[in-house]
Amino acid sequence: MTRDKNKIPITILICDDDADDRMLTQQALEDAHVANAVRFVEDGDQLLDYLYQRGEYAGETGKAPRPGLILLDLNMPKMDGREALKVIKGDETLRDIPVVVLSTSGFDQDIVRSYQLGVNSFIRKPVTFSGLVEAMNVLGRYWLEIVELPPTAA
Repeated sequence: MTRDKNKIPITILICDDDADDRMLTQQALEDAHVANAVRFVEDGDQLLDYLYQRGEYAGETGKAPRPGLILLDLNMPKMDGREALKVIKGDETLRDIPVVVLSTSGFDQDIVRSYQLGVNSFIRKPVTFSGLVEAMNVLGRYWLEIVELPPTAA
């Protein structure tokens, strides 16, 4: 799925510490026919390095294109998703990037806190692969075809 033919397809940035979850999410996006470029980071620190193009993402043009959508896990080592979300939504250069929490957590306090921090949507990770494919299909249709996203800078 891509947006209007006249628009450049956005990059989807997925932040998740679990290698199996990253692989399953990528496969689910492919099975849902989401053809956008997908990049992965493993924790909040790496997410911020990517967004600010520092550390391993510094210097090389194209290595860290500005994402048009971030899928964010909450529970990760180092900097967790809540901390990263707070930084992203507190920075006027990043806050317009839509962030969707994709987490196994269904705790009310995680959902409420995520919205208080500015998340655009909260999705509980489905427990089956077919459920994940369906979630990625709906997510792809909504975020990549229906809504108008802010233009991304290269």
